[in-house]
Amino acid sequence: MADNDELLDFAAVQTPTMSSFEYPLEFTFKIGTIANDFVAKDATGKTVAYVKQKMFKLKEAVSVYNDESKSKVLFKINADRWLDYNASYNFFVGETEDTIGRVGRRGRKSFWKATYEIFDKEQDHQYSISEENPWAKVWDSLLGEIPVVSMFTGYLANPRYAVKGLDEEVILRFKKKPSFFGRRFTLEKVGEVSQEESERIILGLMMMSLLERRRG
Repeated sequence: MADNDELLDFAAVQTPTMSSFEYPLEFTFKIGTIANDFVAKDATGKTVAYVKQKMFKLKEAVSVYNDESKSKVLFKINADRWLDYNASYNFFVGETEDTIGRVGRRGRKSFWKATYEIFDKEQDHQYSISEENPWAKVWDSLLGEIPVVSMFTGYLANPRYAVKGLDEEVILRFKKKPSFFGRRFTLEKVGEVSQEESERIILGLMMMSLLERRRG
């Protein structure tokens, strides 16, 4: 019979996690499908995750798979309430009820400049995500009303977000890349962050990108 240490080691090995990856990451949204989904790949072109949002749900529900085969659920992201601007989105490991943190908008601040906060599993605030160029959304909305020009807003209006620690130092930068359908985003490493903390931040950015993409 295995001792306690062996059981703990086995459990650690079995815990779903994103494979090791190299920055920058690129999120590419699929087009021409009903589902709101995208693929995350690293600098080597390796698939890190496939993200799929369940459609027609009163409470936001997102599954993060190992790849497009959807053979393994790495994480789930679920809203804590029905269609609410102030909802929090909890991160769960695989198919379990074990939470590793959450992300949520920072109240009224997000009406003008998108601002989100990421918390760990103990509900301690760890990181903030803030939009660096909120005017990009304004121009996107204005240009979107102009015939012909509206077709190219994916090249002209590209929001950019900074991920900061409690010391206000930028550690990651997330931005939309110019593209015809506005479907590609990159995540670049600026400061130091561990693989474990990267996962929690990336989950927060995955949920944020789904929410903010609706806003323009």
